[in-house]
Amino acid sequence: MAQLQQGGPDEKEKTTALKDLLSRIDLDELMKKDEPPLEFPDTLEGFEYIFNEKGQLRHIKTGEPFVFNYREDLHRWNQKRYEALGEIITKYIYELLQKECHLKKVTLPVDATETEPKSFIFMSEDALINPDKLLVLIHGNGVVRAGQWARRLIINEDLDSGTQIPYIKRAIEEGYGVIVLNPNENYIEVEKTKAQIQLSSDISEEPAEKRERKDKIPKETKKRRDFYEKYRNPQKEKETMQIYIRMIQREAEVKNRVTAVALTDSVHNVWHQEVGKTIREWMRENCCNWVSSSEPLDASVESMLPDCPRVSAGTERHELTSWKSFPSIFKFFSEAVKAKNSLVKPTPTRRSNRIKYEEF
Repeated sequence: MAQLQQGGPDEKEKTTALKDLLSRIDLDELMKKDEPPLEFPDTLEGFEYIFNEKGQLRHIKTGEPFVFNYREDLHRWNQKRYEALGEIITKYIYELLQKECHLKKVTLPVDATETEPKSFIFMSEDALINPDKLLVLIHGNGVVRAGQWARRLIINEDLDSGTQIPYIKRAIEEGYGVIVLNPNENYIEVEKTKAQIQLSSDISEEPAEKRERKDKIPKETKKRRDFYEKYRNPQKEKETMQIYIRMIQREAEVKNRVTAVALTDSVHNVWHQEVGKTIREWMRENCCNWVSSSEPLDASVESMLPDCPRVSAGTERHELTSWKSFPSIFKFFSEAVKAKNSLVKPTPTRRSNRIKYEEF
């Protein structure tokens, strides 16, 4: 026991020294030394993958699904490979929106000059002139872009469950004009010239030591993201809340022009905005949120906030809620349009009591 007690301080010193050593090691840099270059193909064929007739991503030679762990014990490299494939798929979906869904790509702002920041959306030819109805699709936050619900589903499941294409095709078949928004694409990356970097370094008030550490990063690879306020990404402010903000600012106009709002596993809180009684009543009658739940599709799900009805999407997986609730959402829209045309207000309970699953 005496020897153990005497060795106690020595063990503490060793532990402290080890912690100090580990704190000096840059694990990211250490991992980079043992991994291959982050250079990946820029086409699906280059990755040796293709979407089959069922919309499933399959290896060209083996026919197997996508394999994330392409190289064992190189998680960072595998993740970068996955992200590179995701960027190619984004462009592929853009092509499908135009070729398969016959949507046109529209640059925003419409009057932007060549040097101004800009983004783009997709819309059907009749989107701005359809006299009857218009469907506006908005994806969630993250890496997804126009036409996508979930990248994971596109890569690991199929195009139907992971993209908005089934919504677009059915909407067009039912006579809707269609607009597909692209809120996650509301920025551009701008390469800084060496002169700009040098100028910003000269006028900086940062301590010399801090600037020196920054200068270790190759200047020619430095990038900045220009977020522009007029068309900034509404996802950063909870995209769903934009509906309520517009309601507050232009309540009469929104009520007159918006017939129904379908949300899928939306996280929002109307109490974060100054939402009045009339707006809350409108939401309860015209909005519905299909949430992840173990309950059957369209079963009522209790909510602590009385903002809008919540029903089950028929799945516990968040990323699948838009796909699983697909038939119910279109029935919800159909009933809302009929109710508005007949000047009969839809009752808040009809979604949970009357909507039944339909094959499509």
